[in-house]
Amino acid sequence: MPIYEYRAQDPAQACELCRDSFEQLQSISEKPLKACPQCGAPVRRIISPPAVGASQSGLDDRAKNAGFSKFRKLSKGEYEKEY
Repeated sequence: MPIYEYRAQDPAQACELCRDSFEQLQSISEKPLKACPQCGAPVRRIISPPAVGASQSGLDDRAKNAGFSKFRKLSKGEYEKEY
């Protein structure tokens, strides 16, 4: 089930939970929340990017074994090959 992020529509009338933002585990088929579960203030769903990507553990070794090179930036427009 996806985790959705919500934030109060009017932070001045919001509680501590919904003033900044809060996460809610919901089924895709569930309707979005309209009110904060703690104070009842109107909330809206925030669209945020998904956390997608490979972990860093072993990534350098796999890239090196696959024939890729890693470069380190020395200065503007100047790079040095690490492997």
